[in-house]
Amino acid sequence: MHRSGTSCLAGSLEEAGVFLGEVSVENPHNLKGHRENSKIIAMHKRLLHANGASWYKPPRRVHWFPENKHERDAIIREYQGHASWGFKDPRTVLALEGWLEAIPDLHLVGIFRHPLAVAQSIQKRDGFSLHTGFVLWLHYNERLLAHYRKRPFPLLSFDLEADEFREKLLAVLKGFGLDVANAGPGFFEPGLRHQSGSTDASVPAPALKLYAELQKLAA
Repeated sequence: MHRSGTSCLAGSLEEAGVFLGEVSVENPHNLKGHRENSKIIAMHKRLLHANGASWYKPPRRVHWFPENKHERDAIIREYQGHASWGFKDPRTVLALEGWLEAIPDLHLVGIFRHPLAVAQSIQKRDGFSLHTGFVLWLHYNERLLAHYRKRPFPLLSFDLEADEFREKLLAVLKGFGLDVANAGPGFFEPGLRHQSGSTDASVPAPALKLYAELQKLAA
């Protein structure tokens, strides 16, 4: 889900040697950048539009049309020659089946955050109501869980205390066989997390239930 630590995760993977291509390194809403490939973002936007949807009006199912697959395959070819490459875009959780069709052995890693913290961040960035933020959180994280159940992959909670988060993040990087020694001082900075999500009173029960389930599965 958007605003859930995905940029931190992608930046950490990049520090450990994963080639991300030309990505955003600075943004008003993310001081270290979203670490997103603009071509992949544009392709996902066109894919969702072709399905009558968008990131904030997500579909239950995404159909990949021939032109979307052609664009996807062209992007994949641009990464050829790099031993370890990857990309980050929260929309991927909506469209993962099309990527797995092209790259069946794709390695996945997911990250999630407390629904209130996400809803507050979405409200601040996009002006959406907290209710809309909760609805979006549920949709994206239900998809995340569904993908996990089909083929388990590492899951990280962005709500952990800083030291514990770094420890679990390093374990994930090592699990991918990445060079943690060259990961630098660490992309993660606790001070950049602005919403805490510490109060559950306003969070819908289904979101809290799903959050608890994700916490049990986290690395």
